[in-house]
Amino acid sequence: MINNVKRKKAKKKIFLESLLVFFIAISPFLYKAYEYLPYNSDGDASIFGMIIGNHGFPSTQTFLWFLTSKIVPLYLLVFWFLTSRDWWYHIIIIPIAMYSFQMFEVFYSSDHYIDTDNIWWLIPICMITIPFVYFIRIKLYDKHVHGIDLEAMEAELDELKAKGYSSEKTDLSSEFKDDVIQKEESNTDMSTGTIENFLKNIQDRIQGWLHLKF
Repeated sequence: MINNVKRKKAKKKIFLESLLVFFIAISPFLYKAYEYLPYNSDGDASIFGMIIGNHGFPSTQTFLWFLTSKIVPLYLLVFWFLTSRDWWYHIIIIPIAMYSFQMFEVFYSSDHYIDTDNIWWLIPICMITIPFVYFIRIKLYDKHVHGIDLEAMEAELDELKAKGYSSEKTDLSSEFKDDVIQKEESNTDMSTGTIENFLKNIQDRIQGWLHLKF
């Protein structure tokens, strides 16, 4: 029974990964697909019986070129975000948001200009993700390069306090104390733990919607 469950999970995992590989492999062809669509005498394109106009662009072909130039990088970045396990993967949210806002502007903007004000929409996202990734980088650099593990230091300090040692009697160096204080201030001021949970929940929720497990 357990083996059957494992085989089903493995089969599902391989299927999903194969699907991702397929869409990544055909991305160059999807990008150029607008050149090979059938166009009628009015210049409109027909896709599976649906007629697509120019939506304010000089031609329908130009409009479809613009869409493919946004959709293809967008779904590739989404795949990268969903499957990446690198410490900096949260920063991928910024280009994902950029392409999403650009497409949103095309479909919902009332003027005839594109790629204008959507850069300002990215500022709140950048203000969250960039400092968050930077502080993760500092934390990893301190731990793996300088050998400073703030969590281990804090755990040791808590253990000493639990044993009844006062701060005057403990043999803690000033560097140890400063590192712990710095960590507490960083967590308080920037709330990096909260931001990390928020961004992680975004990735997990998208994976849940698409039933993706890696």
